Order: sequence, then structure tokens, then C-alpha cells
Amino acid sequence: MNILCLESSGFRNLSPFSMEPGNGMNVIHGKNAQGKTNLLEALWLFTGAKSFRGAKDSEMIGFGSDSASLHLTFFSGGREQQASIRIDQGKRSAELNSIPQKSTSALMGVFCAVLFSPEHLTLVKEGPVNRRNFLDAALCQQKPSYLSLYRQYQRALQQRNALLKDIPRHSELIDTMDVWDHRLASLGAEIILQRDKYVRLLEPVAKEIYSGISQDQENFGVNYQCGLPEIPDNAAQIAEIFSQKLRESRRDDIYAGFTSVGPHRDDLALNIDGVSARAFASQGQQRSIVLSLKLAESELLASSFGESPIIFLDDVMSELDDARQDYLLNHLEEKQVFLTCCDPDSIKRLNGGTLFHMEHGVLTR
Repeated sequence: MNILCLESSGFRNLSPFSMEPGNGMNVIHGKNAQGKTNLLEALWLFTGAKSFRGAKDSEMIGFGSDSASLHLTFFSGGREQQASIRIDQGKRSAELNSIPQKSTSALMGVFCAVLFSPEHLTLVKEGPVNRRNFLDAALCQQKPSYLSLYRQYQRALQQRNALLKDIPRHSELIDTMDVWDHRLASLGAEIILQRDKYVRLLEPVAKEIYSGISQDQENFGVNYQCGLPEIPDNAAQIAEIFSQKLRESRRDDIYAGFTSVGPHRDDLALNIDGVSARAFASQGQQRSIVLSLKLAESELLASSFGESPIIFLDDVMSELDDARQDYLLNHLEEKQVFLTCCDPDSIKRLNGGTLFHMEHGVLTR
């Protein structure tokens, strides 16, 4: 997969431009707050996901503009394809090969990319919700049908939680709990099964990448933690165990007003040399962990689709020593990469690549 051209108008602070990147490493450098991350954000929207910065659609329209439009030409599936996104009055719409789509999420699985940004460092240090988000986002790209499964589970969870809050005032509603427990267990079992399978594939790849980044000085490990002592290899067995746990926790859940067990409470355990990375990892190690997970995600996507996804690396060079920077710059063969940085000196070890400069929203090659 390769991006051939990006055209942008009215997006954030970016001046209208047409960008034709190189097939390998593309470096966008410039001072802070010039628009480098805005450019990656514009490209990322074509994955069908929301802004990785948590921005509302209306916030991505530039000052003085009524709308923003993005047009991407890319090569995938053995042919040249085109996608367009328009943000108008805070709403996004999309076209793929001149055919209007129901929503921008329809682009998911068509244009695939993996992103590292400083915001992702929370994946290591903060609570499990960030690690669950990483897993779910990765699965949505690898298997777009997972998005529907995830949304169904979230709706069932919200409805069960609402019921738990109502039962103290309307005790007769407790008779309907079995229905929601069954639905939640059925959907949750499939989520647990798919997450577990994904992590089992991810772990050895991430481990190897981290070993390369750390020059074989550290050993990285990752495993999926859910509320089950063991994870069976079929959804029916998982659903049966999950249902039992829901029954056992029902009284406490009614008292608390929320569902205390299920995949919405799961976590990823990350460790270096057998020690918790959340508790002890340095800034450089945290970046190395997230990079390893993201690059491993790209390898699994390549295995699934038969072509490498695009890789976006936003401000990745800081906090990495020279050896780790060298590995990153020169060990991403056969991949199209977009890397932003403030200091062009940090990329002197790059063998080849295409260089762009961003200043006040103006991109020059």
C-alpha cells in the first residue's frame, strides 16, 4: 500500500496543498505548532477512525473556512484508488472511488495505517482503558466486522448498567436480568476470544522488534489479562464462564450500579525483563514499547491483507538514544513511512528518503 498524492483544503492551519510523497521514508520537519501533526491527522482520517487527538470534527475546519476537504490517491489491492473526505458543519462524509459512503468508517479496512504519537505513551503508564483501546482499534483495522461486534457489546453493556441503576427503585425489573446477562456474555465471549487470539499473534512479533530497538539488551513481554483463569479456545465455553461470573456478581453490581466483570475491564500486561513496564519503564523504554506494539500491529496487518500498511510516526525521535533512532530510521524497509520531527539533525543517519518542511502551515519539498 502506498500513498500517491494527498490534496488538502481548509483543514486546520494547513494552507491548501498537493503532496506527492516518496515510496519509502518521508520526513516532515519544522518547529513546534507549524502543522506537522495536522498533516498526519488528515491522512489518518482515511483509515475510517476518528481523530487520534480526540478532536471534534468541527475543530478540524480551519479558521475562516466553512468546510474542509481532503482527497487521497493511493495504490492498494493491485490498483490505484481514490478516497475523499469532506468536513462540513462539523460532520464528515466520504467517497471511495467516486462512490458516496454511508460514513467515513466505511473506509476501515480499505486504507490501512498504523500511528505512533506522543499521546500513545499513555498506553504504558496510565490505566487499562488505553491498552484496551489499542487492542480494539488494531482489531477493527484487521477485521472490520469487529467494529460492529464492539458496538453491539457497548450498547448491551449500557443497557445492563441502566437496568442495574433502576432495579433498586423497581425490584420487579430483576426478572429481566437473565436476558441481558445472556446477550452480554454472548457478545463479550467473542470479543475476549478475538482479543486473545490477536495478542498471541502480536506478542512474538513485538518481542522481536523490541529486541532490535534495544540492541538485544532488554526482553519485552506482553499478555492479555481478562477475568477468566484460563481462556478456552471457543466462544461458547467463554460465554458459559462469563455468564456464571455475571450471576455471581449480580448483587454487587446492583449495589454499585455498574457491571464489574467483562471485557470492558480487561488489560494488557506489559513488562521488560519480567518487571512491570507501567511501574518502572523509563521514557525511552516507554517509547520503545509503544513503537514495538505499533510496528508489530503493522506486521500483522501486512499478513492479513498481503501488503504493508502506511506508518505514521509523530515526534518519535525524542527520548530515543542514537542506537534506537538508527534502528527506527533504517529498519522499515518496504514500507511507506511518514515521520515528523523538529530537529532535522536527528535524521542525519537516514539512508535515503524524502524530506519536507512545514512552516506556518505551508508544506514545501
